[in-house]
Formats: sequence, structure tokens, C-alpha cells
Amino acid sequence: MKNILAIHTGGTISMSQNDKGEVVPSAHNPIAAQTTILAGWVQLITDELFNLPSPHVTPARMLEIQQRIVRAEAAGIDGVVITHGTDTLEETAYFLDLTLPNTIPVVVTGAMRSSNQVGSDGLYNFHSAIEVAAADVSRDKGVLVVMNDEIHTARYVTKTHTTNVATFRTPTFGPIGLIAHGTPTYFQQLIQQTTCDIDHVVDGVYLLKAYAGMDGTFFDALANDRTRGLVIEGLGAGNLPPRTLPSVQRLLDRQIPIVLVSRCYNGVAEDIYDYQGGGIELRKMGLHLCQGLNGQKARIKLLVGLSAGLQGPQLTDFLRTAVS
Repeated sequence: MKNILAIHTGGTISMSQNDKGEVVPSAHNPIAAQTTILAGWVQLITDELFNLPSPHVTPARMLEIQQRIVRAEAAGIDGVVITHGTDTLEETAYFLDLTLPNTIPVVVTGAMRSSNQVGSDGLYNFHSAIEVAAADVSRDKGVLVVMNDEIHTARYVTKTHTTNVATFRTPTFGPIGLIAHGTPTYFQQLIQQTTCDIDHVVDGVYLLKAYAGMDGTFFDALANDRTRGLVIEGLGAGNLPPRTLPSVQRLLDRQIPIVLVSRCYNGVAEDIYDYQGGGIELRKMGLHLCQGLNGQKARIKLLVGLSAGLQGPQLTDFLRTAVS
């Protein structure tokens, strides 16, 4: 008998459609009432930690989930499933991936259709996530995201469609496993897991997206003592319009770490171009090129690193690549 902790945090998977067709939070989470799934070989322990739409989830809430999992692992739990809204699911999953020891299976899931909509996917995804969390083969794989019969890594998965049930995809690499007949099968695995033990989260870590003709306006607005760090989704392989550079330099002069990723859906940030605002100049200025992460994931990584007290070469090494 496997003991699996189910942590419910809200989101569409816990919501219902009213008579106007609007999806609204429910007073009672219908998924949390499912306590006998896989009866006979899984003992499900339910914790309705909070009930929030995922745009309301903050890094402080992510830390609350992480601390609940740490306590459960210390008590001998075999695996954890977290139900979560899909808008920020990938950020919570990656936060947990960076801050948990990554031994017992931790699986995050959600739904694109509310509990009483035609074709609701919540209960099915919840069932699949429990199967993955209860499988011995799922240990030591980092935090996983299970949706639509696929198993993805928290590090690379992202939401790609506003409403489609097949919204969660892993660009470039694809899922690491599939679920068939209730059994998870893995075809790939991550390398070089690194985690940070944190007990608080810092504020003041921001994300900006570059665009054609961008100037320094937004960067100048961040040149203050409240700003702890910045992630920029650069153009192409990691480039910026030249009019941004003086303002970027002013942030660097304030010892504010800046991480550069690409705004492209596939590929990685690289210092390829040697022109004003090109990746080579940005690297020489002191920006951290982070390969393989999208902007929202890079922001979570920078936030975790700063919350852990990393600075100087330690922070540089932590930020350099997605696999550091």
C-alpha cells in the first residue's frame, strides 16, 4: 500500500461552470472529495492547503506548498500529487523542482475544463497523477507535470494554448514519459539536478520582454533599491535593441543581476552576434545567459537563487544554464 499526499490548491480543476456558462470557484472542491481512487494499493491523504485561481498564487504560496511536502517526506510519505491552476502551474512546479530534494515522486496536475463541463479532464488527470506518484519508477526524476497522458519535467514544460486540453508541451525535447493502461513509462531523464534550501522568498525580481524599437523606459523604472533582479526575454538568440543598453548598464552598475533568455518558443539563448546589443556584447556587459529556460522559469530560478543568498560566482554558476 502506497501512501500518497494529495495537496489541493485550487484552479480550474476545482471550479464549476454556473448557469451563465462562467467558470467560478466552488465552495467545495469536487476533486478533493475523491479519496478512494486506486483503492486497494493507494492510501490517499488529502490536504486542501488553499483554494486559489492560479493567477493569485505567489512565490510565498509556492513556498507554503514546498514546506508542506518537506514535512510529509519527513513523515514517510511515498509520493505527492498537487492539483493547481494551469496559468502559473509551470512556475510552481519549477519552484518546487529547485527547492525540494527530488527523491520521492512529486507530481503537479490540473485541468483545462471545470468539474461539471462536458469533457472535463480534471478527474482523469488527477487519477493519472496519482498513478505516476505511486510508481517506484518515478522516484529521483525531479518534479513532474502530468496532463493528458503525458509526463513532463517541471524544468521545461510550458502552457502553449489558452484552452486546449493538450496545452502543456515541452518545446525542443518533448515529454519524458507516457501513461498507458495506468502505468507510467519513461523514455528520457534529466541530468544534473541542483536544488537550493530556502526558508523565505525575496521580492523585487522582475521579467521584461524585448520588442522591436524598445528603449530604456522600463529598465529605468526598475533602477531603484526595491529591485533585486531582472530577467529579460531577448530577441532571437539573445539580443536587445541598442537604445536599451545605457539603461541596462545603469542597472548593472547598481549590482542588480540580469538574466537573459530568448523570447523564442524553441532553442536557447547564445552569445552569437557581435554588434551593438548583440549577445556577445551583453555577455561582456555582465548579463547571465540562461540556456533552455523560458522567461517565467528563469525568473523563478533567479528568485530562488537570491532567496538562498547566492551572489557573485555562486549565483553566476547557478544561473548560467538550465542544468546547472
